[in-house]
Amino acid sequence: MKPTRLFDFLYQQKEQFPQSKSIGHKVNDRWEFLSTDEVIDLVNRTSFGLMELGVQPGDKVAIASYKNRPEWTIVDLACQQVGAISVPLYPTISPREYVYILNDAGAQHAFVGGEDLVEKMRKAQPDVPSLKNIYSFDAGKDAPEWTSMQRDGDLRELERRKMAVKGEDIVTLIYTSGTTGNPKGVMLTHDNLVFMTTAVGEVSHLEPGSRILSFLPLCHIFERASSFKCIAQGSQICYTGTDNLGGEDGDLRAIKPHFFTTVPRLLEKVYEKIYNKGLELTGAKRKLFFWALSLTDDYEIDKQYSGLAGIKRTIADKLIFSKWREALGGEVKGILTGAAACPSNIMRVFNAAGIPVREAYGLTETSPGLTANRYAPQGALIGTVGYPLQGVELKIDDSDGSYNPGEGEVLATGPGIMMGYWQKPEATADVFTNIEGVKWFRTGDVGKMIKGPGGHEYLKITDRKKELLKTSGGKYVAPQPIENRLKEDFLIEQVMVVGEKQKFVSAIIVPAPEALKDWCENNGVSYQSRGQAIKDPKVIACYQKSIDKVNPDFSHIEQVKKFILIDADWEPTKTDGTAAELTPTMKLKRRVIRDKFSNEIEGIYS
Repeated sequence: MKPTRLFDFLYQQKEQFPQSKSIGHKVNDRWEFLSTDEVIDLVNRTSFGLMELGVQPGDKVAIASYKNRPEWTIVDLACQQVGAISVPLYPTISPREYVYILNDAGAQHAFVGGEDLVEKMRKAQPDVPSLKNIYSFDAGKDAPEWTSMQRDGDLRELERRKMAVKGEDIVTLIYTSGTTGNPKGVMLTHDNLVFMTTAVGEVSHLEPGSRILSFLPLCHIFERASSFKCIAQGSQICYTGTDNLGGEDGDLRAIKPHFFTTVPRLLEKVYEKIYNKGLELTGAKRKLFFWALSLTDDYEIDKQYSGLAGIKRTIADKLIFSKWREALGGEVKGILTGAAACPSNIMRVFNAAGIPVREAYGLTETSPGLTANRYAPQGALIGTVGYPLQGVELKIDDSDGSYNPGEGEVLATGPGIMMGYWQKPEATADVFTNIEGVKWFRTGDVGKMIKGPGGHEYLKITDRKKELLKTSGGKYVAPQPIENRLKEDFLIEQVMVVGEKQKFVSAIIVPAPEALKDWCENNGVSYQSRGQAIKDPKVIACYQKSIDKVNPDFSHIEQVKKFILIDADWEPTKTDGTAAELTPTMKLKRRVIRDKFSNEIEGIYS
């Protein structure tokens, strides 16, 4: 049976490689799993429950959870089987944002789990006329448990509902987090996600029974598509959150995963911990650590090292890198990173240490994959997001003339492209263009194609089209490449380049607190707090050296002429009621940051 609907992959698993441990999570510090048959039984019981609630094809059902958990996927699959449309929600957004999304979608039922989500949903409900029921994945909340709605029923009736679901039907509405304005509901069909499940499966083929650690939010299409790939290939999915991954009793050591998806920021945090541990070493151990780290500087995937260079790397691997792999469970065969640009030095460090990290690229609107670096030999190039998935075509549009030679907006076409934005025909029309009879999606990203290993054309993303700065001299500057290079410095936690309508480019820098503290202690600078340290002339001079090191890589107009150090942490959520500086996928909310630090920015140019 060739899957044509997303839920077909669950039955493919049962037919081809049924699992005794299909999906699971940790309950009271113990890992508990459901077999393929148990998952199917719960999905069917939930489907019957939805039918008894009166859910009809096309009705909307919201799902939100702080941690990934089997219940999320079970409700998702049940919605699919009865023809309902799931509306995944980020758990960290405000009640006001819940009201907007639930009303825009017309959601009738909600399933939520963890912490204050029932309370948030209850606060939103009076302002959402369509919302009839709220169910909790957890006991003891101000909502009935989700199991209370499950029912037994006639499988023949359910089969009729399943047969009525077609590939062209909308399966989910995913609201883009966005950096400005209200989110838009991306309409993705079964056809979109069936294509993506198959295409991504070819990038990282997994043996049945492979252990997968799933911690990126399932409400994000990147993790959700990855989960369905794992279901299709008969993997064992271990759902968790990001709060207990590392350490001796962490999930990485407990599960010993073969594969997981992540975002660059989490890889950067792992690297920062490794680096800071190296700084704590003394004497020969410290020298050995940084000697091994220096060997990663020129690493390239598939490069063969022989002679003295090979011997050095063998020693470094045995004494240093093997411990890094052990910290990740010791059995990782692949990590796929996406959602934002991954700094090249991070890619080199992990791959040189025998931890295969590959970068992929796409958008919610492309469900999500467009390109990926492969794990097979001659299939990856550091500094790029890989070459197109099978069935995807790309075009570089340089028609507006504001880019460097060879660069332009990335256009895409293929089976994974969305139907459009829910109830927003004008916004939909804005992101599509017709060229010689072919409908192309405008990604809003600027990039270029590079000839690379295996004779493939690799895509290099150079910036976001809407994030181009225009100086007062009329010159365009792409901030993202500058930011990515600066963030390779371990002393820099976050950075945003500014300079719109100004004579020159500047940067707002958030220093990495632990790395800055260590630098101060080793350079005779008093450190009581980050806020105190960033005012010290020696510290300012240190960051100036970081700027000076990067500037020669860019044209004169792109070079950072001034910068400010700020004592603030940019986060995707805030507990003080202020606007978050990052989206849930860790992208900069540039308008928010500009507004928050408007006085400081004004001070740069005054």
